[in-house]
Amino acid sequence: MNASDLSLHRRLVSSPTHGFVRRSIDLAVAGAASVILAPLMLLIAVALLLEGGRSVLFVQTRMGAGGQPFRMYKFRKFRVDCSSQGLALTMVGDSRMTTVGRFLAATKLDELPQLWNVLKGEMAIVGPRPESLAFADCFHGGLEAVLRYKPGLLGPTQVLFRHEARFFPQSVDPILFYREVIFPAKARLDLSYYPQRTIGSDIMWMARGFLAVVGWVPSPPIDV
Repeated sequence: MNASDLSLHRRLVSSPTHGFVRRSIDLAVAGAASVILAPLMLLIAVALLLEGGRSVLFVQTRMGAGGQPFRMYKFRKFRVDCSSQGLALTMVGDSRMTTVGRFLAATKLDELPQLWNVLKGEMAIVGPRPESLAFADCFHGGLEAVLRYKPGLLGPTQVLFRHEARFFPQSVDPILFYREVIFPAKARLDLSYYPQRTIGSDIMWMARGFLAVVGWVPSPPIDV
């Protein structure tokens, strides 16, 4: 996506809103989690170094609130020699994934470095999942309203689409299926929640996000 397209999205989306209380909660939760989970993150980094060398982090530009791009951090799941120009989706049995990477994908521990994005104010604990620039053109027909909200680590989309890679039929083009089925379903889910969210409901989704990581995931709101 080029600079003019990003500028257009920023003009279409009104000023993003998050709120002082939510930002305070973000800082408290991300700060505490960073301290508590620091030994685990160090262990993951060492495992990735021993398995494939540097770099242990995967950094990708994503769309933030108001369509503003930012650099999102994850632990690396793919081999270090994989091209950044490969498929923009992670599929079941993806041959690019390493042994450690498969474990990280299954547990979602690859998302832990995004606590830094939360501390920086680029992401929230609860918010829509930040989309990659490869699918930025999908924000149209009213779906661009999702960009009013700060992207998050957890939320309805992240829980209900916990096993998103399993939803792709083998007989279809995954990029086309994502654009025509999964992306609109996730955007509509976000737009049904975030305009009427409360602090209490955000806390509920934090709890459901934890349950999703340990294995409890409700059925997604799509027929696949």
